[in-house]
Amino acid sequence: MIALHSFVSLFLTGIYLLLLIYLIRGWSRVKVSPVKNTSFQTKVTILIAARNEEERISLTIDDVLAQDYPKHLFEVIIVDDHSTDNTAAIISSYADRGVKLLQLQEERVLNSYKKKAIAEAIKLSTGELMVATDADCRMGPAWLSSIVGYYETNNLVMVSSPVTYFEERSLFELMQTLEFGYLIGIGAAFIGNGRASTCNGANFAYRKDVFYEVGGFAGIDDLASGDDELLLQKVAERYPGRIGFLKRTEAVVYTHAKHTLQEFMQQRRRWASKSTKYKDKKVVVFGLCIWLFNVSLLVNAALGFYDLYFLKLFLVQFLLKYLFEILYLLPITTFFKRTYLVSLLILLIPLHIVYFVVIGLMGNNRKYLWKDRVVK
Repeated sequence: MIALHSFVSLFLTGIYLLLLIYLIRGWSRVKVSPVKNTSFQTKVTILIAARNEEERISLTIDDVLAQDYPKHLFEVIIVDDHSTDNTAAIISSYADRGVKLLQLQEERVLNSYKKKAIAEAIKLSTGELMVATDADCRMGPAWLSSIVGYYETNNLVMVSSPVTYFEERSLFELMQTLEFGYLIGIGAAFIGNGRASTCNGANFAYRKDVFYEVGGFAGIDDLASGDDELLLQKVAERYPGRIGFLKRTEAVVYTHAKHTLQEFMQQRRRWASKSTKYKDKKVVVFGLCIWLFNVSLLVNAALGFYDLYFLKLFLVQFLLKYLFEILYLLPITTFFKRTYLVSLLILLIPLHIVYFVVIGLMGNNRKYLWKDRVVK
């Protein structure tokens, strides 16, 4: 029995290390895109869905309006999703600067108000390229021009771009930034390996005609989340090889980590809920392998209190995980100019093992709270 247990534990460890090697290879294959020094041709619509964002939305709008992209080639449409605060009034105050406010009038009870908001904005849009971000994000002045330059140069139909946390106020938030970098790296690495599967909707661009060609959010609108990854997977089926990850610091979008453990868990349950709808089942297997590896770590740590053999087995797994994750995270944190975050990995791993196992059990079978609504 012990021999079988050891074999399973080491087999799962080997699978996880191979997955990390796959990610390391994929990230390295995504090359830094050169700056395009030519006139732009693409009409762009910037899409933002907002609900109760009065605290930060003016900062986001100011950043969007400060873009160095030709003003006549982009429009801004912000959809107010039944906000109960001052969000709509703040958006309206920018009307004289060309910001369009669309107020969602949906009276039916939906599970995915955000997808509805984005779909309504796309109907109103006049751009060729839809560039989506969130109402609590910040970006530099070359954000849009770097995305469009990459899009035009490489004849793409969809562009995933980097997102990171900033302005952290605690160790907990810094650890979230490191873990979030791990997730962003996965999306980039899959694209680098020719299998676009994950992305982040806070920095996401796609052709309007392609959105309609794949049926928009039809078939994935029963989940509150998934306006990014599930749409990407629909497009990847039809246009393999024409989805890119923009590895440029000018394209980075900045947002904030969750301040409390409760907020963090609600967010991650929302993200985990999307996995039941993944078209690319290899990604589901990828996630399952990582989950099983973490289960084996947790089991061996628990058994280690009773038998030194299992403690040694746990330490071997832990050390290999630690070393390979350093190799994976170093180039990602270097890209974000936050290399020092890797020093937090020794603290993050034990917490992440427990969190990953728990969230895997909770994500697919429970409702969660998002934007003051209970959804699934």
